[in-house]
Amino acid sequence: MFDLHNKVAVVTGAGQGMGRAHALALLGQGATVVITDLDMARSEAVVEEAKAQGLSSEAVALAMDVSKVESINAAFDTIIARFGRVDILVNNAGIYESVSALDITETQWDKMIDINLKGQFFCAQRAAKEMMKHNWGRIINISSISSGGVGVGVSGASHYTASKGGVIGMTEVLATELAPYGILVNAVAPGGIDTPMANPEGKPADELQSMMAHTPLKRIGRPEEVSAAVVFLASMEASYITGTTLYVDGGWLAA
Repeated sequence: MFDLHNKVAVVTGAGQGMGRAHALALLGQGATVVITDLDMARSEAVVEEAKAQGLSSEAVALAMDVSKVESINAAFDTIIARFGRVDILVNNAGIYESVSALDITETQWDKMIDINLKGQFFCAQRAAKEMMKHNWGRIINISSISSGGVGVGVSGASHYTASKGGVIGMTEVLATELAPYGILVNAVAPGGIDTPMANPEGKPADELQSMMAHTPLKRIGRPEEVSAAVVFLASMEASYITGTTLYVDGGWLAA
């Protein structure tokens, strides 16, 4: 199950955190993986890590700034020139910063939306155009439990939540439009996960305890636990799933 041999996957923001884990998990299932990040050195470090782990699938590092459409297209041009196709896209690149709603500037708002939402859309758009040529594809957008509509309002995250809620809405529409071309589009929405973005070790003890109080499993999640959902949605075993959001939250929404 979950065999991804002969598939070419692109993971954005894969130089660290969940993106790194997604890339390694896809490699572990046999996919060729293009590891993209704004920081080329981080992408290259993940490629070296994959080699050190003895993963036999091909891993390639590539620089991409998802906030700029010209950078997205240049990266995909390079991928197509080398591999001839894109089968799987994991739209992982994203940022987070805590700012009071009364203090968010236009620059902060635009940066958040450009990376977290606009970037995901234009990566999906370009990937879909390539996937249509082979009538098969998987697009997996990374959202968040902080995305609206589920009763989780995170203080200081108005712009972040707007971007991640937009990802879920976009996922549903793309799923309906791309289904005739054999392209499945889903979202994964993590809860509290141990990544540099969440930085749980740097959080004040009371803030971390508050987060854990909402989580029945009473611990922070691991990036690899989110990657398992990504691998599933990328596989043939998820062939009748599209337009859905899979929450990986330790039971937060059930509590």
